[in-house]
Amino acid sequence: MENPVGVFDSGVGGLTVLRELVATLPSERFVYVGDTARHPYGGKSADTVTRYSIEIANHLIRRSDIKLLVVACNTASSLALPVLRKIYKIPVVGMVDPCVRRAAALRRKETIGVVGTQGTVRSGAYEEALRSAVPSARVRSIACPLLVSLAEEGWIDKPVTREVIGEYLAPFREDPPDALILGCTHYPVLKDPIRDCIGDGTVLIDSGEEAARVVDVLLSETGVRRAGGVGDVEFLVTDDPDRFARVGQRFFGATLTCAERIAL
Repeated sequence: MENPVGVFDSGVGGLTVLRELVATLPSERFVYVGDTARHPYGGKSADTVTRYSIEIANHLIRRSDIKLLVVACNTASSLALPVLRKIYKIPVVGMVDPCVRRAAALRRKETIGVVGTQGTVRSGAYEEALRSAVPSARVRSIACPLLVSLAEEGWIDKPVTREVIGEYLAPFREDPPDALILGCTHYPVLKDPIRDCIGDGTVLIDSGEEAARVVDVLLSETGVRRAGGVGDVEFLVTDDPDRFARVGQRFFGATLTCAERIAL
């Protein structure tokens, strides 16, 4: 099926998810929307995030007739996913369920940590899903809002970044969890300093990697996988394409093609 897969985020963080999708599904076509004019979503209300998400999904369906929607934003996944799944007939994949599924499959899962934006942590979406999937696990969530800015600045290995991570993750450093869910799509670019902070005994769960596995299965199960050929990616943004391309390169891991500015 030639229709593309739609992917959206509040900005550039979701490019870490897109990177995994492209690597897993090189023959597929993707359309990515970065809502850079209204970034970030982390401090916004559930009603606002849900409204933004519906506007983006409607645009992707009207413009590109997408066959599947990936909500590559943990805040939107936590707050808007149930509404999106009620509205649209196409499959909608968020970030929470794939990560929880991975945590539930681990051999050691007595303690599970979650790090994310204030909106994601405040929603309680991960805690609720983990209580259902791994009822015996002890779950602790920590909001780490400054990590988004540090990641976008490219300060991956700066002393200040390691200091901030150390402050946020002090409870996990003292009592390392069996698994730590990186509940923000910006955080995968900070995997190395996070790993250095909490040690090798904790499994880091990357929402992009897990979502790509789910999308791979869904495309086959629903019979809409693209049959061969070379895939492509179209980038759409709601503000300043040049900054998106410049900052987004470190998240996507490759030079970004020209992004088109859109109005929702």
